Amino acid sequence: MQRRTHDWRIDERQYARHESRRGRRHAFEQLDPRRTALVVVDVVPFFVEQNEYAFGLVPRVNALATALRDAGGTVAWVVPGPSRRTAVDREFYGEEVAAAYSASGGSGPLRDRLWHELEVREDTDLLVEKSAASAFFPGRSPLPELLAERGIDTVVVTGTVTNVCCESTVRDASTLGYRVVLVADACAAVDDQDHNASLHVVYRSFGDVRPTSAVLELIGA
Repeated sequence: MQRRTHDWRIDERQYARHESRRGRRHAFEQLDPRRTALVVVDVVPFFVEQNEYAFGLVPRVNALATALRDAGGTVAWVVPGPSRRTAVDREFYGEEVAAAYSASGGSGPLRDRLWHELEVREDTDLLVEKSAASAFFPGRSPLPELLAERGIDTVVVTGTVTNVCCESTVRDASTLGYRVVLVADACAAVDDQDHNASLHVVYRSFGDVRPTSAVLELIGA
């Protein structure tokens, strides 16, 4: 499969809006790798196999994971768990799609459920399951507690799908008080329109938006 990258963008008027408020384009101009976690959301076969954009983010995720891990930071791999197939789910999605989403994370050991090209270090990395769109929604994932144990104050979010689970994760992480960076070219949606709509919302209200190259520079600074 071809590895594609979204033609991502933030409107200049949004950059100008924040520059006029805080005197700089990006909220977070530095980070402490030891207090930073790379949160990789839902990079599993269900979302990767039929989406060239999801397939294309894998090398960037691996580069970020290696750099942050080597700098003393945390890498957290998040896998969809069986969701509660409520009456509302079935009404909203229909029976077939609700069942498919509920099973989207697969079964078995968490490492085996991730996309096979991801470079995971099970001796140091966190592997967690979530039962909601967000990896930070209270009671639906152990991730917030695990990050608190490691003194994490900054999360760098990557994965799929940009406008669903990644955006939900960013919103809840922001609500919990984390410094949040969404990696623009290491997330994937089904098309550029959906992807860029989420980048706009996140940059405007919930966190910073940076490309992989800029995040790698922050890690190495």
